[in-house]
Amino acid sequence: METLLIVGAGPKALAVATKAKVLRELGLPAPRVVVVEAHVVGGNWLPSGGWTDGQHRLGTSPEKDIGFPYHSTWARGRNAEINAAMTAYSWTSFLVEHGTYAEWVDRGRPNPHHHVWAKYLQWVARRIDLEIVAGTVRSVAAAVDGWQLTATGPGGDPVQLTGDKLMITGPGASSRAIADHPRVLTIAQFWDLAGRRALPVSSRVAVIGGGETAGSALDELVRHGMLSISVVSPMATIYTRGESYFENSLFSDPVKWAALSIQERRDVIRRTDRGVFSVRVQESLLGDSRVHHLQGRAVRVTEQGDGIALTLRNDMRPDQSHVFDLVIDATGGQPLWFLDLFDQDATDLLELAIGGRPTHQRIEASIGYDLAVANLDAKLYLPNLAAVAQGPGFPNLSCLGELSDRVLCSQTAARGARPHFARAVT
Repeated sequence: METLLIVGAGPKALAVATKAKVLRELGLPAPRVVVVEAHVVGGNWLPSGGWTDGQHRLGTSPEKDIGFPYHSTWARGRNAEINAAMTAYSWTSFLVEHGTYAEWVDRGRPNPHHHVWAKYLQWVARRIDLEIVAGTVRSVAAAVDGWQLTATGPGGDPVQLTGDKLMITGPGASSRAIADHPRVLTIAQFWDLAGRRALPVSSRVAVIGGGETAGSALDELVRHGMLSISVVSPMATIYTRGESYFENSLFSDPVKWAALSIQERRDVIRRTDRGVFSVRVQESLLGDSRVHHLQGRAVRVTEQGDGIALTLRNDMRPDQSHVFDLVIDATGGQPLWFLDLFDQDATDLLELAIGGRPTHQRIEASIGYDLAVANLDAKLYLPNLAAVAQGPGFPNLSCLGELSDRVLCSQTAARGARPHFARAVT
């Protein structure tokens, strides 16, 4: 049996591990799945992960759970069995087991708080007896016919794992900021202080970022006593995420994605996923006159008296400087964070596969039907970079069931040919 190593015990890892268990129970081939996690299952949805205080609501419907959209295309004649088996690990099954399903329905099916979503993921992990190794991955090396991970365990001891395939998930560290200054907070520092009600007393606050990370921070800030809150982003305005059926359907089922040009795909992602706020957050901000938008890229931070001067750059006008009491860097995760873990041999293999230095554009263009980098003998699955090539739902929570199908699909599909059970490939 092949071994699939996964870095990060979040929704994507749970989706793949659960589907693999279901396939094996149905007598179908699936790899052994081993997950390496530095904190706990679903940690990025808890305060300990540094991306939230756990009290804000999920931006996606929880019914888009680890099996959604429940129309597997993995094996002709067996897909109905796979779909039925996956429902045992659904969001509604979680609520039924805990006796809260009727209450959730009667309350209008609200999106759960982040910490509740983490409890759902932990419930799934227990039910499937997830094989998890506690440790922080320090390096990724090429091994004979696979990959080798070196991690640091809870006690500081090194842990080495070898697998045939590797999947990397997660946004990376939440401890990065535009400047090292006590009045410039990382998103992890912000949530730690906000959770302890210990944010520095500030009249003028800036939040750098225009996506979901920034939106959650703003949703928290409007509950505090700041006099003005500025959203800093390079876009012309703060856009609302598209939530119509036509947009959502591209996330749930990427059947139409292959027919779109690269520019059309980027337009969809820009309009619906990157640099946009959820409808709920937008509605919260609209009624608060303290919130304003400043267009530009933050390029410099300097002290100015008791405040922080933030320099914003726009292509069509000179740089502008604005002074704040507190700056929060909420630009979100770094898509290529994992490259810092690769040793030289692993980096060389990746460069050969993608035809040059590993850049965001080169890697995302190389992602195949199975969400892995093409032309690598040892599979490297990068679903967080699969949006442009394969569909906008793969980096987020929009089609976890389809994601697990792709990762676990046959070698025919993995080589890039169109298998009889596939709906679409690029």
